[in-house]
Amino acid sequence: MLQYKKTIGFLACFIMLLLIGCYKNVSVISTTGEEITRPVSFTADIIPIFNSSCSLSGCHTTGGKSPDLTAANAYNSLMNGGYVNTADPESSVIYLWMTGKKSTPMPPSGINKDYNSLMLAWIKQGAKNN
Repeated sequence: MLQYKKTIGFLACFIMLLLIGCYKNVSVISTTGEEITRPVSFTADIIPIFNSSCSLSGCHTTGGKSPDLTAANAYNSLMNGGYVNTADPESSVIYLWMTGKKSTPMPPSGINKDYNSLMLAWIKQGAKNN
């Protein structure tokens, strides 16, 4: 009986360690120093960034510069164009552009750390079309 309890205890500890080791942190620090741990929505959080800084300026529109970041086409343009890397979010082309690590920061008006934090959190959370 004692051996049975030890075996059960060992298995329970092993399973807990396994589950803890599989936890993936998807939080990102915003410019205010707070973690973005809430779910980031493509429609509610990312599209407004594109609307205010990318597509309405006339640059990343249908027929303009790639990717097409209009609300109707942004998700497919990003995912099918290779701009998002969920396996290594910090190397995503869209994130590198926004942070100025690939070329001139996008938008050209300058780096917006809040936008960058939201973009990185969205990618880390799986870049869902939500």
